[in-house]
Amino acid sequence: MIREKDDPLALFGDWLAEAEKSEPNDPNAMALATVGPDGMPSQRMVLLKGYDAAGFVFYTNHESRKGEQLLAHAKAALLFHWKSLRRQVRIEGPVSQTTPAEADAYFATRARGSQIGAWASDQSRPLESRFALEKRVAEFTTRHIIGTVSRPPYWSGFRLQPSLIEFWQDGAFRLHDRLEYRRKAPDAAWTTRTLYP
Repeated sequence: MIREKDDPLALFGDWLAEAEKSEPNDPNAMALATVGPDGMPSQRMVLLKGYDAAGFVFYTNHESRKGEQLLAHAKAALLFHWKSLRRQVRIEGPVSQTTPAEADAYFATRARGSQIGAWASDQSRPLESRFALEKRVAEFTTRHIIGTVSRPPYWSGFRLQPSLIEFWQDGAFRLHDRLEYRRKAPDAAWTTRTLYP
């Protein structure tokens, strides 16, 4: 049975802490679903970089496919799946941009190679050859040979503010546990219900 808490973020924190102890790679990995201009859903894996009462934060190139979709349709869904624990968490809600100060602070913590990669990659656009990418990495490495690497203006973060959080835990004979939290507004109280598996 899932131990219900008044605040779903507290329960999420407990589950994430357990995943950090058992998952071999990236316990903060999550599937991000967005909607394209044609109404078709699009999904990919990204990394959670922080969460609090304001929402779940991740970073990306705003000129990438997901960035453009999030800027055009400010709603998304997240899915964490922790295979070693046989658990998953689904999250849905509106999306907003992080502040430039938040993005700068996080960008400064990235490895230098990742910072240069953010400059070198025209994310989601056609790549003529691997050599072309390697050449751009070399060019931006030369440009940033000394000093700090500034954040590209098109690279920043998004925050998903949850209106729904669902916890799922595997059970024997498909008798899984599902606990759903919902709220109508960011300042509204959470309501809970248990769902059939």
